[in-house]
Amino acid sequence: MDRERSARQLRLIGETVEIAKALGVEVWLRGGWAMDFFIGEVTRDHTDIDWFAWAKDASPLTAALLRSGYEPLSGPPADQQLDFRKQGVESSFALLAEDGLGRVVVAGGPWAGEVWPEGMLDASVGRVGALRCRVISPRAQIEIKRMMPVWVPGLVRRTKDAEDIARLEAALREQGTGPA
Repeated sequence: MDRERSARQLRLIGETVEIAKALGVEVWLRGGWAMDFFIGEVTRDHTDIDWFAWAKDASPLTAALLRSGYEPLSGPPADQQLDFRKQGVESSFALLAEDGLGRVVVAGGPWAGEVWPEGMLDASVGRVGALRCRVISPRAQIEIKRMMPVWVPGLVRRTKDAEDIARLEAALREQGTGPA
């Protein structure tokens, strides 16, 4: 495991949490780092940091990240996701909205209005060491990792996703909440 890269990513996670807190906006880790914060330790190398944030907060969040030295990257439509790089690490913010029924949905792009897993934002705060951060629920993490190749035809099933699912399911069993 590249400990220097992990330490840099953890510092950037902490910085992003502080930026969001100062703005009064909510962010949640998703992907591999969400799993690690749920489990409570770094389990593998990560290529990037994946987040969820509300679309209504995209403008102030972007401005604050740019002031903090993040560089914007091109990527999916800006109403769907915001991508940045700092210190060689990419951070992606998938944007969320609520539909008329109060469900969490994709905010923009070709999947605008598609519903994310129920209860996705209901998880508690996770941590790695002393660093604490909101994470999406482990059950939603599992569903997203299982369904992405179905939701996005042509997206291959990755070995790391299967390994992450197994880790999350084991952690849920250890907590006595049963298999996913």
